[in-house]
Amino acid sequence: MKRTLAIVLMLLASSTMFGQQVASRAKALRMLAFSRPEYQIKDIKVYTDTMTVYSLSRSVIYPFGEWKSVEQYITDNQLHWYREQSYRHYYDSMEVSVNRMRRVDDSYIDLYYSIWTKQVELLSGYVADPEIVLDNGLHVGMSKDDVFNVFFKKYPRSYTSDIAVLKVISGAGEVAEIYTFKGTKLRHIKIETAYKYY
Repeated sequence: MKRTLAIVLMLLASSTMFGQQVASRAKALRMLAFSRPEYQIKDIKVYTDTMTVYSLSRSVIYPFGEWKSVEQYITDNQLHWYREQSYRHYYDSMEVSVNRMRRVDDSYIDLYYSIWTKQVELLSGYVADPEIVLDNGLHVGMSKDDVFNVFFKKYPRSYTSDIAVLKVISGAGEVAEIYTFKGTKLRHIKIETAYKYY
């Protein structure tokens, strides 16, 4: 009897997990239909409280815009930055100059000038300061609905109500923007890259 009960419980648990996976995939496919064309969203995955969006848009790679120099970025956004400069290894054979732009609240972005693209590239970042605005208008303190409205034309609110983390990843996976919510507000934004820097 105990063995039968254990088998039944295992079957129920596995069917519940399978049902949740199917429901998550159905939610992701439905959200894909609502995506804005300018973001060229190719896939969406939902796992528990995290939604991952794969986008081919250049705005994911350049969330702060495209700049020809670090000085141009500092001048154009008119925020007071504390600038630190260091060097990082690139492909184990050379070092490149990296500028860390820091705010008083420990928000920062790491930038470098690429000799290949002839513009400023982003290495990493952490934004908790509401005065720092991404190129698409997103900033800390926005409502969850306003954040999702940037990427989607419309969608059932129930699809995002349990989402605590929205990850927007570039097509090749080299840049990830991670939006973390606390309740219904955007708490902070983290940017990670997979460039060959160590």
